[in-house]
Amino acid sequence: MVHNQPVEDQLAVLKNELSDELSNIFSYWMNNTTDEVYGGFLGRIDEQNKVIENSPKGSVLNARILWSFSAAYNLTKNPDYLQYAERAYQFIIDHFIDNEFGGVYWSVDYEGKPLDTKKQVYANAFTIYGFSEYHIASGNEEAKTLAIELYNLLVKNSFDTKNTGYLEAFTRDWQPLNDLRLSAKDANEKKTMNTHLHVLEAYTTLYRIWQPEELKLQIETLIHNFLDHFIDPKTHHCLLFFDEDWNNKSGLISYGHDIETTWLLQEAAEVINNELLLERIKTINIPITEATIAGLDDDGGLWYEYEPADHQLIKQKHWWVQAEAMVGFYNTWQITGDEKYLAIVEKNWQYIKAKILDPKYGEWLWGIDENGETMKGEDKAGIWKCPYHNSRACIEIIKRISR
Repeated sequence: MVHNQPVEDQLAVLKNELSDELSNIFSYWMNNTTDEVYGGFLGRIDEQNKVIENSPKGSVLNARILWSFSAAYNLTKNPDYLQYAERAYQFIIDHFIDNEFGGVYWSVDYEGKPLDTKKQVYANAFTIYGFSEYHIASGNEEAKTLAIELYNLLVKNSFDTKNTGYLEAFTRDWQPLNDLRLSAKDANEKKTMNTHLHVLEAYTTLYRIWQPEELKLQIETLIHNFLDHFIDPKTHHCLLFFDEDWNNKSGLISYGHDIETTWLLQEAAEVINNELLLERIKTINIPITEATIAGLDDDGGLWYEYEPADHQLIKQKHWWVQAEAMVGFYNTWQITGDEKYLAIVEKNWQYIKAKILDPKYGEWLWGIDENGETMKGEDKAGIWKCPYHNSRACIEIIKRISR
């Protein structure tokens, strides 16, 4: 964009560039990630596009692939995208669904046999998200039925009827689990902001296809969990880890989760058509966005995390954090009309183009380290590296500009 252009012209350029990038992202996934031997998608590809043979396949990766291709089809009507969504859907129902105890396994091996059979609420939420978006794309009634079954399982087994909120993880048969962590870097606590955010987005998408009052109430309760517990009224950052009774267990700041929260909370209130909550969220989004600005570097990239206790800034710029920054700051520009937020979007997109897009192998790099160099030894595709954050950022902003 040229900054003295009218806003409409700037947005037209941005829309065209993001449309091209959306196509690039899915070209990468279609051309590089299908497993032609064992079905579905490969478990892991490194930053140099080398397939790591016999890698486990994660439920989060596969659910996100399903959501991404379905959402891209819903935007573009490209039939290839629906075909790949169907591939992801079939592999999930054939290999990740636990037909004995319900829910999805955390991982299967490279052949599709159960590997880590724990029931992580985060992974089950992403599967609801993927199934719901796929139903919108395909009209597949089984996908809708399965999404509703997973929702009922989470409410039955994970929802805290005493304090509200969702407990983090369970054994295969939905019994208590000692190690609740989503990843090695997380605190071992019973309630996490990250899981609640993605349960919320899953339920929001489910509500687009199924509207019982109980689901609306669950979404409203989740929004209140954020307003009452996760969003710190003093700092306007999100608190990340809690015990069962909503006692805060961490001071860590995650800039990507802060800005992601702003627009996902707003989307949830819009979808359930709760005007009172929507106005409250729009008001609170502005100080959260302002708090996130503290994590912006001069080059337009958004830092990863900050630990206030020892004043430690994690000087990394991860791909997903940049993607969420684009949508969140764009959303705040839409709320306020203040073009400083749109300027942040533009600068962040320029940073992504310069540093995060991989001109050699395609897709987005995992991230940039404190020296401005590509982070080494990270995945291009894997348990956590997927086409979801970056394609969603493209899709969201294309849709918003089009409206």
